[in-house]
Amino acid sequence: LLGIEDLTFSTSATATWGSTRLRVALVLDNTGSMSKSGKMTALKSATKSLLTQLKAAATNTEDVYVSIIPFARDVNVGTGNVNATWIRWTEWESENGTWSWVKSGWNWYQVWTPANHNTWTGCVMDRDQDYDTTDTAPTTATSGTLYPADQYADCPAAVMALSNNWTSLNSKVDEMQPNGNTNQGIGLQWGFSSLTKGPLAIPSKDSKYKYTDAIVLFTDGLNTENRWSSKQSSIDARQKKTCTNVKAAGIVLYTVQVDTSGTDGVSTLLQDCATDTSKYFMLTSADQIISTFQSIGTSLSQLRLSK
Repeated sequence: LLGIEDLTFSTSATATWGSTRLRVALVLDNTGSMSKSGKMTALKSATKSLLTQLKAAATNTEDVYVSIIPFARDVNVGTGNVNATWIRWTEWESENGTWSWVKSGWNWYQVWTPANHNTWTGCVMDRDQDYDTTDTAPTTATSGTLYPADQYADCPAAVMALSNNWTSLNSKVDEMQPNGNTNQGIGLQWGFSSLTKGPLAIPSKDSKYKYTDAIVLFTDGLNTENRWSSKQSSIDARQKKTCTNVKAAGIVLYTVQVDTSGTDGVSTLLQDCATDTSKYFMLTSADQIISTFQSIGTSLSQLRLSK
């Protein structure tokens, strides 16, 4: 009618406001002192409330993923990983097994036979330094990147890789029990790697979306033991490196310290570890855990909706 035979249209697609996807690692203290002053009960309630907030922040199924990393001195990766290539058995086999007498000619001598790996409880120690502070992916080509198996008597609940199965995440929270000594660093390293390079499974990221990665590190006590030392300053020095590496990777880092005894005081390590001062929380009662996690949940939800 207008005498125009062809009309060309051009289109473009852009990410809309509020399309940022969120991935959160919850690194949670499961040490023995959490049994006091109602802290473990409060932590479970607070974590479930936070999961509810994060679930509500997801418009689509893939919008929010959460990993859960319970820690004590060690981290439990689950006995189902007994045959994983990223586990190193050298230290474990040297400490778990039996001596037996063997006769050769007229002579008797003792032989050490390592225990079957199926007797392992699932715990691993810190990796060799400095891999204990990085998210470097484990590879059999470099022994130091592997995770040394450990027969730790106070092995915490097993870690859970990034998931959007909210029922399973809540069930994992129910499994947590307070036992063992404090090594915040190993929990933080596993939280770090759970978001970036594994060995835990990490869902692929869709190039059409922006992503925000965050870690919430919660603890009720100062560091008391890692693979090498029971000296706090030595353990803190390892963790300080991890904090630096986490933030350099662009991960938003929240730290929560609860001191119900009033003896620990503000942890400079945790204060400096947080992304900024607004993301460090110093609590003095178990009741504050719930309200603090709600505040963090609100902050995380805003991160998803505002970028």
